[in-house]
Amino acid sequence: MTLTEKILARASGKARVSAGDNIWVNADVLMTHDVCGPGTIGVFHREFGRQAKVWDRERVVIIPDHYIFTADSKSNRNVDILREFVREQQIPYFYDVIDDPNGSWKFDPTQGLLNRQYGSQYAGVCHTALPQKGHTRPGEILFGTDSHTCMAGAFNQFATGIGNTDAGFVMGTGKLLIKVPETMRFRLEGKLQPGVMAKDIILHIIGEIGFDGATYRAMQFDGSGVASLSIDDRMTIANMAIEAGGKNGIFPFDSRTAEYVESRTRLNGTRSSYEPVEVDADQTVIGEWVIDLDRLEPVVACHPDPGNRKQAKELGHVKLDRAYIGSCTGGKTSDFVEFARVIRGKRVSIDTFGVPATPEIVHDLRRTRWGGRTVWDILLDAGVQMTENAGCAACLGGPVDTFGRMNTPLKCISATNRNFPGRMGHKESQVFLASPATVAASALAGKITDPREYLSN
Repeated sequence: MTLTEKILARASGKARVSAGDNIWVNADVLMTHDVCGPGTIGVFHREFGRQAKVWDRERVVIIPDHYIFTADSKSNRNVDILREFVREQQIPYFYDVIDDPNGSWKFDPTQGLLNRQYGSQYAGVCHTALPQKGHTRPGEILFGTDSHTCMAGAFNQFATGIGNTDAGFVMGTGKLLIKVPETMRFRLEGKLQPGVMAKDIILHIIGEIGFDGATYRAMQFDGSGVASLSIDDRMTIANMAIEAGGKNGIFPFDSRTAEYVESRTRLNGTRSSYEPVEVDADQTVIGEWVIDLDRLEPVVACHPDPGNRKQAKELGHVKLDRAYIGSCTGGKTSDFVEFARVIRGKRVSIDTFGVPATPEIVHDLRRTRWGGRTVWDILLDAGVQMTENAGCAACLGGPVDTFGRMNTPLKCISATNRNFPGRMGHKESQVFLASPATVAASALAGKITDPREYLSN
């Protein structure tokens, strides 16, 4: 069996499953956030009763992160709905934006968009926060009310996004009926060259198979090249399985996985036991692709979809209005470090916005020093507008006062994960997806630029 089939077989209590089987599986964790949480709670109350209790309060994780730092009253209200439900259900894993469990959230625009407006429990973007807070464990089933839940496949999990109706059912029963997906195998070989990042790997793959090429299929990433990839790299790749239509993305378990998971579960006091799955030599896959990491170059997914791949060095004629680094895909500490490596000592020539994915990453950037300057200060010195308010921000548009949102037709190069029309705001804007290094080089030049032009100097 493939990695995905092994996890699903275990979760269904079967010795073996095959692609196409319809099976009931037991969930290990259900995650929801401020956009889909109120709807999920509504389904749960409608189907199980107003006084019903969730199937296991220790396995429900609620993370407000999407429309948080906005004065939009309905967005603020959604966080209050989550808080009320958490209080009723006594759910321990709620990463609230405020510290008062009986309080009400209201964003204060008079404080500006750059200064911190969250309490001590706030965790930031759900997909990055889940592993940081110790909620991702190898061999488990993670359901989340967000398409990029597949990011947790970096930890040898079956992690996938589901809708509010399914999530409401899982909330009440801990079970879900799913079809076992076929598996596409991507064998990674070699090692990335300087200036090439994990984002380039997944953009290359989506360019090869198309933005619907993995529809309802598992994307399994294995091969000797995996060993050279950090956990952050694997998270970036698994995150964008959905951009190819994938049901999930998944990596094998190794010492890097163990080190991260064990340190995070210890740090946060979350459940520490887990049972990873390993690749079978006789697994059945729908197809196999070999990706030679040594030969990859910086690439860009051009408007209007993630499969519209071109090499960065061929796009120097595309002038830009804006650059953006952030989100679950491109807002991790390592993403900002590589971004800073390119722009250090230079100055961006277009409006450039930086949104760390979590408060922990804000802390990392303020603490890590290069040559007497913190990474945060290096970014500010280069002209990057950095916000302390970690979250999804303009990755998915949001209300008009969202930090970094495109409210007029602009061309933006972004380290985020999706570029369909209107994704980051105005429906006539254009988003070009790229690695943090490519975004940095392009912010300096004011046009799409291969980062190797700067790194070679």
